[in-house]
This record gives sequence, structure tokens and C-alpha cells, in this order.
Amino acid sequence: MAVFSGVSGIMDSLSSGRVAQTLRQVFQEAEQADRPLMEQFVNGDVDEQSLGAVIDQHFAEEQRDLRGFYHGYVNNYLNVTPEYGRFLYQCARVRGATRIVEFGTSMGVSTLHLAAALRDMGGGRLIGTELEPSKAARARTNLETAGLADLVDIRVGDARETLADVGGEIDLVLLDGAFSLYLPVLKLLEPHLKTGTPILAENAFDHDNEYLAYVRNPANGYLSLPIPISEGRGNEFTVVTR
Repeated sequence: MAVFSGVSGIMDSLSSGRVAQTLRQVFQEAEQADRPLMEQFVNGDVDEQSLGAVIDQHFAEEQRDLRGFYHGYVNNYLNVTPEYGRFLYQCARVRGATRIVEFGTSMGVSTLHLAAALRDMGGGRLIGTELEPSKAARARTNLETAGLADLVDIRVGDARETLADVGGEIDLVLLDGAFSLYLPVLKLLEPHLKTGTPILAENAFDHDNEYLAYVRNPANGYLSLPIPISEGRGNEFTVVTR
């Protein structure tokens, strides 16, 4: 029986080699860096009843001082889980993506998964954007270590400016940055979205959310629903239908 082999000579680069080694390292670093923050939720300091208030406060802080608010998380990874990272890789592979846009690069954990998919399919371009210069620098270092840096263009600054020109049609979008910018960023990218393009949104919590109201309305040209991968993270899966 023939065994499928990707361009790199292995079935997928998440399983072995430089990418897998880099991911193991960054997940360890992320767990240490974010443990105090995550324990607030795990230990019940933020329960289901108060989650809405936390989200409202988060939106308000972003709108008052976007850069200042996120600078407070400059040392936090705020990354996707390993399970969700594999899902991102699978989405890119099944889509046959060659141009991916990522809003909210942070230290590059999700970027590694998406760029690995591009590498395993023979190449492509991932355009990322990150508000914090030091996080973008860490992401670039991680990509260099994994051997994926040549596939990724990380732009530093406000996504409403950095993503104004993405160079052509987009095959996949990941939204994982400032909550209040999901809808503005999506609308900025809409002229470049193809029918069938998947849009994955992390932290798209179902609480008075204009982004969810927009993508869940079929009249706007999308089909969308929440997905249980990494449950509790507000993960939404949307497909362009227009």
C-alpha cells in the first residue's frame, strides 16, 4: 500500500523535525509565562456569570487605549492550544492554502502551525500582524528556529493599517487579536476573500458580539457556527459563501 508523503518527505512537519521541536519548546515557555493568568479562570475567579462583565471591560479597555492595554500583556503568549494548532494546520491543508492572513501573531505559536502547513504543501505566504514589536521579534525568532521564516511576513502595528494591502486573494484567515477589531479587520479583508475561504476566530465570545452577529447572518455572505475545539475559548468557524 502506498504511503502519502508530503513535499518535505514526511507526512507532516508537526510530528517531527525542527517544527515539532520548536513547538514543544514554545508550548513549554507559554505554559510558564501564562500560568498565573490562566489560573484566574481555572480556579474560578472568573465564573460563567461574570464572564460577560469581563468581556465588556475588555472591549472598553481596548477602545480606550488599544496599545496601552495590550502592552500590559507583552510577556504573555496568549496562544492557541496544541489541539487548536493542529486544527489550523488541517484547515490550511484541506483548503490548499497559498496565502494566509493572521490577525494577532503574538509569539508565533499559531503562525508556526499555519506556516508548517504551507511548507508541507510546497510553499506560500503567511501575512501576520502584531501590535507589540517585541512579540513580533520573538515570533520571528521562533520561525527562524523552526525553519519557516521565509514563508512569513510579520507586520508590526495596527492591523487596520498593516493589512490594508495583502497582495491578492486570501485562502484562509485567522482572527486572534484585539477582540473589538474582528469585524473591522474582516471588512478590510472582504474584497480579497474567495468563496469557500475559512475564517477562524479565537476569543469570539457569544456576548453582545457584533462580529458574530455579522458572520452568523447569511445575508452577509457567510455560514458560521461555534466549534468545540479548545472549549471555552470562543472559537468560531466561518466559511465565505458569496
